[in-house]
This record gives sequence, structure tokens and C-alpha cells, in this order.
Amino acid sequence: MFPTRHATRTIESLNPLSESTSSRKPVASEPFLPEPLLDSDQAAAIMRIHPKTLQRYARQGLIRGFQLGTMWRFRASDIERWIDERMAG
Repeated sequence: MFPTRHATRTIESLNPLSESTSSRKPVASEPFLPEPLLDSDQAAAIMRIHPKTLQRYARQGLIRGFQLGTMWRFRASDIERWIDERMAG
């Protein structure tokens, strides 16, 4: 019913962390820089729409954003992606 070659695998063989660390290349030590978040006014100015329209789009799921209390926040990359999608279509 089931192929035997898959049944012989163990959890350890599927776990990428179980490999020896000596065979891996060292990771470059670059500092993590989080992407800046834009508020409704900043993002709407980039998109050239009213901030309330942007908030409505976010509530409808047309653009990605999240709400912290009463304030909406948007990633610059999501705004750029939304613009690119509208330009291509």
C-alpha cells in the first residue's frame, strides 16, 4: 500500500538541524534590519489615494496591513507590490 522507501526514513533524517554543523558554510554576520512600517498617511501619499480609502482596502483584504489599536501600519514592500500589480494590469 505505502512505498517502503519512505517508511524507512526517520525523523532525524528529515530534520535539517540534525546534520553536522561542520559541513555547513558559516552564515554571514549581517545585522538584522527590520523593514520600516508606514502609517496610513505615509502609505496613502505614496499610493496617491486618501488614507481612509487605504484603510478600507486593508479591511477588505485588497492590500496587506495590520491595525495596532486604532492605527494602521503597512510595509513599504507591500505598498510597492500593490502598485506594481496595478501598473502591470
